[in-house]
Amino acid sequence: MKRQTINTNYLETIDWLNGTIFDWASAGKIYYPDGQQGQVGQYHYSLDFDGSITSTDGQYAFIYQRLGTKGLLLKNGVLLREINRSYYCADTYEYPAAFVTVNNTTYLIHCPNDYCQLDFEEVETGNIVTAIEGRKPSDVFHSRLSISPNGDYLMVCGWVWHPVELVDLFDIAECLKNPLLLDKTFSHNFGIEIYSASFIDNEHILVASSDGELFDDEVPPILPPKHIAVWNFKNNELSKPVEVDNTTGNFFAINSRLAWDTYKFPKLIDIETGEIMDKLESVNSGIQSSSIYTNATNCPQIRFDRQSGIIAIKISSTIIEVLSVK
Repeated sequence: MKRQTINTNYLETIDWLNGTIFDWASAGKIYYPDGQQGQVGQYHYSLDFDGSITSTDGQYAFIYQRLGTKGLLLKNGVLLREINRSYYCADTYEYPAAFVTVNNTTYLIHCPNDYCQLDFEEVETGNIVTAIEGRKPSDVFHSRLSISPNGDYLMVCGWVWHPVELVDLFDIAECLKNPLLLDKTFSHNFGIEIYSASFIDNEHILVASSDGELFDDEVPPILPPKHIAVWNFKNNELSKPVEVDNTTGNFFAINSRLAWDTYKFPKLIDIETGEIMDKLESVNSGIQSSSIYTNATNCPQIRFDRQSGIIAIKISSTIIEVLSVK
């Protein structure tokens, strides 16, 4: 793998936009691939924000406390409004949030009304279009939201008590037509907890199982413990599982063959064999292995750029490590 170290004066949040790293909490500070720096905003936002996401067009950003309740919605770096989530267990799992644009309208997907209720909020108006009568959400702690490359599907890597990690999928267009669908789940019965999942393309997802207990001791799981596989969610089929050589954390699929594993230190994993192709033990990428954690210090900000397959890791307030495939 290729490593680039970026030195900064002060760093709060990191996210990718068009191959460039932005720190929206620090007045939209920009860190270009060639080492140059710039700035697009005027205002710094304090309150220990340590997470951020950016809309596809770069117009909107959401900065938030990963293990807190507070977030700020920005437009071109300027505060649009405050966003909040329920206090309930907020200090134990990652803030759920994602942007998606449908028919030229950008939505922030999050849980503003209840910890277990996913909603779509129009970014410009603040109108929560899915807050209709009759909602009866399942008792799920939604977390680690991601959108398929074509913008058609929302994936949630969350959990239910006590605790069991799960993966859910939602058809975005259908949920906007009928928000009651957000209260139902579509998930493959893997027979074991799924600690991590990452879109490979518009119909395949890389899934990683835990090393925990099986759901049914008398029935072998479809995905054995500490294995990875590719889930074709359109056909609800799973590829042949392969064992991973080391304990796994959050996976980020680069393509159909390679993925990043960021538990303790960055590793390049061969999806087809589970083999570690390369690793960089000198870079601390934290111990996050699910949406549940209680100490953000041990789980640094890691942002994946799907277009390039590059990851950025916030090592400290003055250092970003950028890793790519050679």
